Amino acid sequence: MTGTSALFETSIKSLPFLHRGKVRDIYAVGDDKLLIVQTDRLSAFDVILPTAVPAKGEILTALSQFWFDKLAHILPNHLTGIAPESVVAENEREQVEGRAFVIRRLKPLPIEAIVRGYVVGSGWKDYQQTGAICGIPLPPGLKLADKLPGGAIFTPSTKAAAGAHDENIAVAEVEKLLGRELTAKVSAKAIQLYSEAAEYALARGIIIADTKFEFGLDEKGELYLIDEVLTPDSSRFWPASQYHPGQNPPSFDKQFVRDWLETQDWNKQAPAPALPDDVLRQTVEKYREAVRLLVD
Repeated sequence: MTGTSALFETSIKSLPFLHRGKVRDIYAVGDDKLLIVQTDRLSAFDVILPTAVPAKGEILTALSQFWFDKLAHILPNHLTGIAPESVVAENEREQVEGRAFVIRRLKPLPIEAIVRGYVVGSGWKDYQQTGAICGIPLPPGLKLADKLPGGAIFTPSTKAAAGAHDENIAVAEVEKLLGRELTAKVSAKAIQLYSEAAEYALARGIIIADTKFEFGLDEKGELYLIDEVLTPDSSRFWPASQYHPGQNPPSFDKQFVRDWLETQDWNKQAPAPALPDDVLRQTVEKYREAVRLLVD
């Protein structure tokens, strides 16, 4: 724990510990389920920061739950509905309350399904150099942050090992990994999930510029939506009121943190500097604002 309200790292002894990621701690629940705990850790530039963001894990868990429920008609997800408090010891319940899921243990696909609706980030760099994003040709003359004229596109990436960067790959590479039929299904479902969510969010004042989905398979080969869904950590959220093509809009995520870190004498290697209180406060408020706007 850091302070009284932020959870930096879990310490659950009643379940077998499996893995600690940048943000999530994972435990085994029997042979066929997992406990995923969303901590308040924050990473920037692929480095875990020493300062936790109070309530971040709870905010992102609530938002993922909202989207899992809202999009379940498009694709089933890995949630079991089992209360996380019921699978840990009584003295460990506080660590999981409001910030954890008990999920089905599925086989994750070895790619990240990125869907882009706007030309920004690495997609903008790609477009400037090649006139395409991930090999998908686009019309000439697009500006930074323009909406893609033909609709959202599927631009998958590799899943990099810890400390490395994901790399964009062509759909043909995904077909080698997954086969043509599964690749087509992942692409279609990812675009459908994004498009429905983006339309909903826009009506509530948020542009979802792009997002990352993850998928898994059960023992019968059925496809499921897994991981987190459409949070400011896995997506680029922009306030619609501040959107102007040709410039990068502010975002509902850790932009305050990135901007502050850029002013520090830091080489973007661990250990990272501790965050000041005002940066933490602004970051939490941005996450809270996204949930307020999106969740009824």
